[in-house]
Amino acid sequence: MEQPLDVPELAAGEGFTLRPWRLSDLDLVREAAEDDHIPLITTVPSLFSDAEGVAFVERQWERATTRAGYSFVIVNPAGEPVGNMGLWLKDLGQGRASLGYWVVKSARGRGAAGIALEAVAGWARRELRIPRLELYVEPWNSASMRTAERVGFQREGLMRSWQQVGAERRDMFMYSLLSDGQ
Repeated sequence: MEQPLDVPELAAGEGFTLRPWRLSDLDLVREAAEDDHIPLITTVPSLFSDAEGVAFVERQWERATTRAGYSFVIVNPAGEPVGNMGLWLKDLGQGRASLGYWVVKSARGRGAAGIALEAVAGWARRELRIPRLELYVEPWNSASMRTAERVGFQREGLMRSWQQVGAERRDMFMYSLLSDGQ
């Protein structure tokens, strides 16, 4: 059996850090569960309870245990957890990995997602030597598109009916960042 992934702590810009999930992060899961969109497209529970919050954190740990990917908590300079950044390795054998991120409403607009995306994308390219990074953004989510583009991701096209979001299939824009900076 392969060893589990070691989710590191990463320093990011402007005093932000990324670290593994802890059971003490249940307040972050609670706020994410109250969001109109986060539970629709992630495994954050739509109805929060302590048991559901613990199950969510345990799922993040399981991603490393099963080598599915790295799940990080985004921590602001004040030491408060404000979001999640994931690096998913399902297609690593094809030379690519995907990223996903969310930030709770109370912390939006302060650059946390972009800072975290830049840190994890840089780490994935330098340390893990992943040639191609991808991420997917719903066409209405202009803030997430700006975040990806600021970090250097390029929009490649519209993936029609790409992903299940809540009860329906949704289109997604595909973005990529190549190891050679393209």
